[in-house]
Amino acid sequence: MLERIDVISDVVCPWCMIGKRRLERALDVWRERHPGHSPIVAWHAFELNPDMPRTGMDRRTYTAQKFGGPERAREVYARVAAAGREEGIAFDFDRISVQPNTVQAHRLISWAGGQGLQTDVVERLFSAYFLEAQDLSRDDVLARLASESGLDGDAAAAFLAGDELAGDVAEDERMAHAIGVQGVPFFIFDQRLALSGAHPADVIVEAMEEAAAQAPA
Repeated sequence: MLERIDVISDVVCPWCMIGKRRLERALDVWRERHPGHSPIVAWHAFELNPDMPRTGMDRRTYTAQKFGGPERAREVYARVAAAGREEGIAFDFDRISVQPNTVQAHRLISWAGGQGLQTDVVERLFSAYFLEAQDLSRDDVLARLASESGLDGDAAAAFLAGDELAGDVAEDERMAHAIGVQGVPFFIFDQRLALSGAHPADVIVEAMEEAAAQAPA
């Protein structure tokens, strides 16, 4: 039986949000096929922009540099937005003003994992960034989003003010690069089978079933 799904992602990756929606649909299918059983989902850090300044940078400047100009950026994000609509995601790229550094967000996700709210925090961060254009480089914003996800906001603020779990985030990224991850989302099923990209739900289900079939007897 499939016990665990590790997801390597970044909170500023729109395909990662799409991949999360598709994974959720795949998990619904899995639970229908295997009543009473659902694998653990664990989220791991990956920075798409590891050299991003701590306070982030102007989003338009970032997209122009990344895609070679605003017109090309619009074309790319139009395709992403279309894929998002198929999953019920109303991406609002034009509203986003800051491209954030995501180290603090990843620390928060790691911290939430110890309190059983990791997936809730991941979802809230995705929504805050892509749907509400909130600045994820700000600790006060992250602490509030943590509170909205069910965590203690004051404890989250205190946590973010320190450097606890920074080593865990760095280790996540080191391991991702060590196994050859070049893009996210990246799914690993019971450490036996990997799937790169935001594939349709039926493809994810197939990978889950294949990994389960490979489990030792």
